Amino acid sequence: MTQPPPTRVLLDCDPGIDDALAILFACGHPGLDLAEVTTVSGNVDLGKVTANALGVLELAGRPDVPVVPGSARPLLRPVADARDVHGESGLGAASLPPARTEPVAGHAVDFLIEQIGAAPGEITLVATGPLTNIALAVRREPRLAGWVKDFVIMGGSAGRGNTTPAAEFNIWADPEAAAIVFSAGWQVTMVGLDVTLQARATPAVQERMRPLGRLAADLLLPGLLGYRGEAPAEGGPAVHDVLALALVAEPGLFGCQPARVEVETAGQWTAGMTVTDFAAPAGTRNALVAMSIDVPAFWDTVLSSYRRIPAAAG
Repeated sequence: MTQPPPTRVLLDCDPGIDDALAILFACGHPGLDLAEVTTVSGNVDLGKVTANALGVLELAGRPDVPVVPGSARPLLRPVADARDVHGESGLGAASLPPARTEPVAGHAVDFLIEQIGAAPGEITLVATGPLTNIALAVRREPRLAGWVKDFVIMGGSAGRGNTTPAAEFNIWADPEAAAIVFSAGWQVTMVGLDVTLQARATPAVQERMRPLGRLAADLLLPGLLGYRGEAPAEGGPAVHDVLALALVAEPGLFGCQPARVEVETAGQWTAGMTVTDFAAPAGTRNALVAMSIDVPAFWDTVLSSYRRIPAAAG
């Protein structure tokens, strides 16, 4: 039986430990073709997230993937970051050598429009950071919403936050951008805290990573070791962004529900909240919200993908 071609993915990200693990997954899964990467400030500043993306791709044996930096700040709000969670470098306790490759000249917003516009219906856009680049791109070129094959984000939640009681970090960091993105006329597949907090890198999972050579020694294990802000009592750090790529590669692992999602931008206590209405009339639903996941199968898939990366050998 002929295998379908891998899904071409353009990843907009802010590495970040979990973004780094997501990049590795996309490089190792046979069903994904990580063709382009754009970066946005978020977990750390734009210079660091761009350098981290280049370094992770080099470790994964994919220095050919172009990396294009984008927005250095949110649309309207002050710059915020998550150094308290990801460390000063953004990669926890990991320390990768400087990449030998350079970022591509230009701006991520222009690059997104050019690449997706040149291949309508072929590219799955995945965003695992604040949605600033995506909002600017879809405001400049509204047809972008109809050009993508699918659009998947890691962000939001139907029920809780992790930066405030109401808001998840990626949405909270630039809620105005997120509001533009959810109202752009496409279906947003929202992979949020409802599922990501179920798939934790427990001590048992980390033990399964130990045989993965330099991949484990240089990035996976020190990155997870330095991943602050996740209580050990909860079983280990959540690898949030990996789940967005896993849903593209293995949608059968997830249970998703259609809903209407609106982003709160004005609330004193709720800015960045993704207000999710599962009972909205069918014609008004703008999102598909991941609510359940087969956790053992997820980790089998992730570890299998990591084993395919050359740096995992030995």
